[in-house]
Amino acid sequence: MLRRHRTVSLFHLEDIYPGWDGLVGGVERYIDQVLAPLSQGSPATWTAWDWEAKNSGATRTTELAHVVLVEGVGSSLGRAGKFLDAVIWVDAPSHVRKQRALARDGETYAPFWDSWAAQEELLLSDSGSAARADVVVDGTHGVARAPEFVLDALTQLPALEHVLSPELARRRGLDFSAVRIDALPTGADLFQALYGSSTNAVWLDSSIAESGGISAAQPNRARFSIMADDSGCFGQLARYHQGLTTVSCGQVTTRIRGTFFHWLDSVWGRKAVRAPQHYPGDFTLGWLGYLGYELKAETGGTDTTPRAGNAADLPTAALLFAGRAVVLDHEEKCLYVLTLTAAHHPASTEEAANYVALVRHAVRTTAPSPQHGTAGVAPTPTTAPRFVARDGERRYKDMIAAAKAQIHDGNSYEVCLTTQLTAHTPEKVDAWAAYTALRTRSPAPFAAFMRLDSISVCSTSPERFLRFDAAGLMRAEPIKGTRRRDLDPAVDAALKADLATSLKDRAENVMIVDLLRNDLSRFALPHTLMVPRLCAIESYATVHQMVSTIEAQLIPGSSRAAAVAAAFPAGSMTGAPKISTMAILDSLEAGPRGIYSGALGYFSLNAAMDLSVVIRTLVLTDTHDGGTHFTLGVGGAITADSDDEAEWQEIQAKAFGVLSTLGSEFPA
Repeated sequence: MLRRHRTVSLFHLEDIYPGWDGLVGGVERYIDQVLAPLSQGSPATWTAWDWEAKNSGATRTTELAHVVLVEGVGSSLGRAGKFLDAVIWVDAPSHVRKQRALARDGETYAPFWDSWAAQEELLLSDSGSAARADVVVDGTHGVARAPEFVLDALTQLPALEHVLSPELARRRGLDFSAVRIDALPTGADLFQALYGSSTNAVWLDSSIAESGGISAAQPNRARFSIMADDSGCFGQLARYHQGLTTVSCGQVTTRIRGTFFHWLDSVWGRKAVRAPQHYPGDFTLGWLGYLGYELKAETGGTDTTPRAGNAADLPTAALLFAGRAVVLDHEEKCLYVLTLTAAHHPASTEEAANYVALVRHAVRTTAPSPQHGTAGVAPTPTTAPRFVARDGERRYKDMIAAAKAQIHDGNSYEVCLTTQLTAHTPEKVDAWAAYTALRTRSPAPFAAFMRLDSISVCSTSPERFLRFDAAGLMRAEPIKGTRRRDLDPAVDAALKADLATSLKDRAENVMIVDLLRNDLSRFALPHTLMVPRLCAIESYATVHQMVSTIEAQLIPGSSRAAAVAAAFPAGSMTGAPKISTMAILDSLEAGPRGIYSGALGYFSLNAAMDLSVVIRTLVLTDTHDGGTHFTLGVGGAITADSDDEAEWQEIQAKAFGVLSTLGSEFPA
């Protein structure tokens, strides 16, 4: 496949190993006689080993080429690493390797296998070769289908971009299709039918649309819901943690070293597909998932990423690539089946047709979406988790006092202080049941359910962090100011009016608006920056919120990933000024925030993007003892005139929607 576009030389280490006991010596000869001259721009002349004569044999030459492939155990060991641009590691159990070696080389190899395997084990035991590999192939069940996926994996490595530019262009040569189906099933039933058994799946769920809770003040904010997984020939799963992005596609995993936003810039931000005119949505397939708060280490904050314990098992960021998805259009009462096809994936055409047929069948067998206000009540989990607070009342109020002292000293204007509630149940809790209960209890325009193997994210967020449309219009919609809802209409109206007239809440909101105007201005055409909505009140099932809107047009040619990084994390979750306030928060808060305070949404192939702020969000993790670990982040903005008791009551109001759905109480 590589020879389609360039010259290729192939070198087998077995040709230079000096006998059955010569693994170490062979590696040294290969470095000195092959890699060193090639790296200096000269052909490599080396002495082959004559296996029949059991002595040095003929002289051979490995010619210079655009690509030199080296195959064999030890090819990346020791000094060899500095000469190599990429390392591919095929991982397979010892008995599988033996079986394949004997099948390839015949029974003459059998008497020497144990000796050779012992050399391999000794040589590789302390080398860390597998950990340093750029591409890892799971060879347990064979590698016959791996080459195409390995080539795709290599195109993701920055060191090979210049060499594999034809393959990169091919990777962007995608055909996008959107098939309309004039029916709108119940979202939860359709997701369960299509993705109930998927290991990794996402539902960006405009749950407020099913409840009829969309107001005139929220135009087009909850028109579409998106559901997808990472199956199919285009499916991938990317995880980022501590400077390493791992991208898994079937049996092949790619490791890209560097910052997350640099990786994001390499896979998103340029228009790779064009939507047909009949399709009204912004999402044209692409990456979906979350960006954790600790990515602040790349945007001006300090690195507080956990390095041990349960929290370290959670990727700092996780995105799946969907090459097929379903988009529900709540306004037109229909749905769209999205698929990708490509000439370099011949099976993709049949796969796309099969997927459309699968969705049609699921639609026929799924109940229609309920009329507004008639959504059924989902059952709550059978076990009510008992939550504990990372910071009790006294400690949290002390943090408020410390934050106010920083404000008094001029180090911040507003500090968005947070804490975390955690719980553990000895039995496994069904995350899907928990989410369906949450979305019924607290419908929201930016609700979401994400399952990543043993981790589930259940979000009922009302807040948009940042949206780009395909043409580059940027929009942020921060929330600052909250009041609880009340069953008594008169009391509820009074609470709403109190929020609307609160000078403190308005001051909080305006400060974050100013911060976001600054964040967007770094990549915006100056004359386009505006605030079309300031301090408006939106009402949800459990709270009233004060919301503003900031818009600007992206400078043409700008990196969209860099523009996202410039605004991350959301100013409504840090305070202002952002950089100095994040440092204050690091000194006050007792641990990392994780997914909470980050962002969740999609990065589309047409360069559009829509991310919510991860608030009102429950994270469930299956534990090794068969139970479930819960985390729920809560917080509020502290200003110079904050009252510590009112702030303590506010975080309880924000936690109420999630806790009450689970049958739990705010910890004493």
